[in-house]
Order: sequence, then structure tokens, then C-alpha cells
Amino acid sequence: MPRARKGAARTQARRRVLRQARGYYGTKSRHKQQAKVALMRAGRNAWTHRRLRRRDMRSLWIARLTAACRMRDYRYSLFVGGLQRAGVLLNRKMLSELAIQDPTTFDVLVNMAKKHLAAKARAA
Repeated sequence: MPRARKGAARTQARRRVLRQARGYYGTKSRHKQQAKVALMRAGRNAWTHRRLRRRDMRSLWIARLTAACRMRDYRYSLFVGGLQRAGVLLNRKMLSELAIQDPTTFDVLVNMAKKHLAAKARAA
């Protein structure tokens, strides 16, 4: 009787790869080697785009804050600088949520930024 060489382990590995590649187009979902290559590429793209998503979200928050500041006849850069001088420790995500969900609180923050920048200008 011939010796078994990786029989069950090889089958399990093949099934695992093909199960992960289910839904891929053509040979990428049917052949183990093509599926492995496709899975490696998919994993690399997922890793890259998780980081790009963070970059895109920060850009979105800044665009929202810029629009909210312009509605109040103020500039985003002055707003952020004024908040830093005021010691407000809210990040851009929270500030953009405030601008959308609670405009009155955002107005208070804009006025606070204006006040602290005016105090800086008087001191200089």
C-alpha cells in the first residue's frame, strides 16, 4: 500500500483557500494557486485601503468644518487656531459632528475661537 503524503492536510488547505476565494471571478475561485494569489492581493489592497479610508475621513471632517465656518463668516484655519489657544481638546471628527448635530454649540465654539484670537492680537 503506498504511503499517504499530506492527504488530509492538503485537502483541508485547498478547501480553506477556495472557501476564502468564493465569489471571485473565473479560475481565481476554482484553482488553488490562482486563489492564493488573488487572496494575497486582496489582503494587500484591504490593508492599503484601510489606511486610505482614514485619510479620506479626515479630509471629509475638515471639509465639513470649513463649510460650517464659512456659513458663520469665519475661516477654518482661524477657527482651529483659536480653539487651540482656548485650550479646547476636541478633535476634527467631534467638531464636525457638533457642526451637523448641534449648531448652537458649534456657534459657541466659533465665538470662543474668535475671542481668543482677538485677545492674542491685542496682546501683540
